[in-house]
Formats: sequence, C-alpha cells, structure tokens
Amino acid sequence: MEKIKRVKLDPKDRIYLLRGEASPLSYFIASKDTPRKRLLYYNEETNSNHPLRYARNSNSPFQEEQDANVILEPIVFEDGVLNVPKNNPVLQEFLHYHPSNGGEFYEFDNENDAQKDMMMLYDQLDAQLAARDLDVSTLESVARLLMGSNVDSMKTSELKRDVMMFAKRYPQDFMEAINDPALRVTNIAARAMSDGYLSYRNNKKEIFYNLKDNKKKLMTIPFGEDPLYVLSSYLQSDEGLDLYKYLDDKFSEN
Repeated sequence: MEKIKRVKLDPKDRIYLLRGEASPLSYFIASKDTPRKRLLYYNEETNSNHPLRYARNSNSPFQEEQDANVILEPIVFEDGVLNVPKNNPVLQEFLHYHPSNGGEFYEFDNENDAQKDMMMLYDQLDAQLAARDLDVSTLESVARLLMGSNVDSMKTSELKRDVMMFAKRYPQDFMEAINDPALRVTNIAARAMSDGYLSYRNNKKEIFYNLKDNKKKLMTIPFGEDPLYVLSSYLQSDEGLDLYKYLDDKFSEN
C-alpha cells in the first residue's frame, strides 16, 4: 500500500466557520467519499487521489489506512460553527484535507487574524502619518493622481482631509504613489501651471509658455486627455527634458 505523507498539525483546539452570512442551525458537511459526493485528497508527489473518510475510532482520515470496523460520525456545524478540540486530531486532519476547506468552510485563527489586523493598522498609521507631513503641492499631486480630484477649488484643510482618508482606506496604493518618481514630475507639472511658468489657453486645450522672453505655444492637448497628465508625460520625454530641468531648478530654489 502506498505510504501517504500526512500533515503534522500543532496540537490545539480549532474553530471552523461556514462561509457566508447565513448560518443554519445545523449544517452537515460530507464526511466520506461516495460515488455521488467525491471526497478525495490529491497527492501531488505521487499524482494520485486518496479517498477521505472520518471515523472517530481511526487514527487516519484516509480510507485505505482504516480497518473494516470503523465508527462513522456526522460532521455538523451548529449555528455556522464547528469546535474541534485538540484531543480529536483525526477530525482536524480530515478537515484540513477536505476539498471544501477554504470554500464551504474555513478555519478561524484568532492569533493569525489579530496579526493581520495589526499589520493593516500599522500600514494605515504609516500612510496617514506620511499624508499628514506632505506639503501642499505634493498633496495636490497625490489628489490628482489617485483620486482625480479638482484640487484647484479645494482649501488646504479639505485637501489634507481627503488625502488622509484615502491613505487610511488604501494605504499600500498611497505609499506606492508617494514613493513613485513619477509623482515628482506630476508635482512639478502642477506647480508650473499654478505658479505661472506655463498657462492654459483655449479652454485648457493648449499650453503656452508664460516666461518673460517666451510666450510660445508648448503643446495641444489631445481630445479627452487630462492636461496635467499630458504635460507630465511630456516632461518625462527626451523632448521635454530641458523644460523639466528648468522647472526643477526653479522650484528647488524656493
């Protein structure tokens, strides 16, 4: 008979929960492999399937490792919960291999869930602290980039509030954005417009230089495109490199 390499679970009481909001008073899950309800464990090492069966007087959840005098028991979730004490390791092992584990039901791990919650809270805190310390121009760039906000009509307090709320809700997206070099380019493009180095014309369809000795047209905005995005892309191109360096030097002086 083929030897099955079995999992070694830590000895502890375990709690299993049904998925979904509705929790029936009593819910039975399949406890043995049958032609109508296949209950198989696929062994990748040997490329073979092993029928499962829960028997309270057996030390194995696999039918081929059980004798003929098995005592079968139903597996019942009461109000959506199944408590399995550590002195019933075969049921815990059976549920570990059960094909519906992770689908129809799952193991509730309070310690693991608490660790995940703590990591999420730390991520939120780090993101909110980073958002709190951003200067106004960077806040505007983040709002434009991540939230599509019309920042021109927003007060600083409104802008900071919205960005901090976004950072709390989507901490990973926020941290990736503020550490993205492209954000600096977006920020420079926004400041170039707000500080008057460049100007919009023709209902934001065109961008012109607004320098003392240069009032030439810089570009036409393609239909349907965001002007700031187009300008940022231009500043990152070879053609816009000189303008980017000029603006970066100007803003570094401030």
